[in-house]
Amino acid sequence: MSKDGSRRSSSTFHFFAGLATGCLSATLLQPADLLKTRVQQSRSTSLGITLRQILAGPDSLRQLWRGTLPSVIRTGVGSALYFSSLNALRQYIAKSNVLTSTGVVQFSAGNVQYSSSSLPRLSNLANMATGAIARASAGFFMMPITVIKVRYESSLYSYKSIWGAGTAILKNEGIRGFFSGFGATAIRDAPYAGVYVLFYEQSKRRLSQIQEATPLAEVSNSEGGMKSSTSLSINFLSGVLAAGFATAITNPFDAVKTRLQLMPGKYSNMIIAARRMVEEDGVRTLFDGLGLRMGRKALSSALAWTLYEELIRRAEIQVQKKGGATV
Repeated sequence: MSKDGSRRSSSTFHFFAGLATGCLSATLLQPADLLKTRVQQSRSTSLGITLRQILAGPDSLRQLWRGTLPSVIRTGVGSALYFSSLNALRQYIAKSNVLTSTGVVQFSAGNVQYSSSSLPRLSNLANMATGAIARASAGFFMMPITVIKVRYESSLYSYKSIWGAGTAILKNEGIRGFFSGFGATAIRDAPYAGVYVLFYEQSKRRLSQIQEATPLAEVSNSEGGMKSSTSLSINFLSGVLAAGFATAITNPFDAVKTRLQLMPGKYSNMIIAARRMVEEDGVRTLFDGLGLRMGRKALSSALAWTLYEELIRRAEIQVQKKGGATV
């Protein structure tokens, strides 16, 4: 039970909800991820040239989805680990008031009657901290499959299979090869997730307040509270806005991370990689793939978080009904 006495869905459900949404978004948006990797592998490779090369080659449709399997594994399992650990951290903070100075608004229709959120309401500091910690932890565990995914998507390697990619990395670079670029990845992902959760929660709160103040607001359904369609719209728009902002400020780390994972022999560490990239290709190289990454992140994050929150919302309703309580 939560602190306010209401029953909550299990951590296992959060894990599988994250797994499902991660797999779906990874599959749908794999072409954007592949194009981003190709653009970032060299300053001389533009989006237009890359796309024309793929479309002009044999089996072009399949090539656009090259690397889908490692991407689905990485994003699906990564999202499962991220959402389940994020939920555990948020529940712990909500119960103990850790990292909060102004108190916590619990999940309850009585406390936040017109909120689109299905999650505990925390302070800004708590939102940033939980997002960053959960993402960095999930990123570490998924790092080997991330390296395989990036190499498999790139045109610099000719791996015939996922197993072949893993075997080649282990043979040529050892275990360390599977963690190439982890520093840049952690520096990218932790701030991204922290900023994302902060702006996502703030955006949901503001949009819910605007919706509540609208004269024709549809804020009631059979369970009470905000209508499902309205909640979905608010959560999706909040996800797009939060992802766009967080992506823009963390793209340089993503560009460096890609180079480290593709060419570990040339770039031994993050500092050297960033300096050489700027010296050889200019500052603009740190923002290669920004448009693609921003578009993909906006859609994938919005889709994953919207579906995740909707699954959790429906689960909470069922759990509350079975427990003799209402949401």
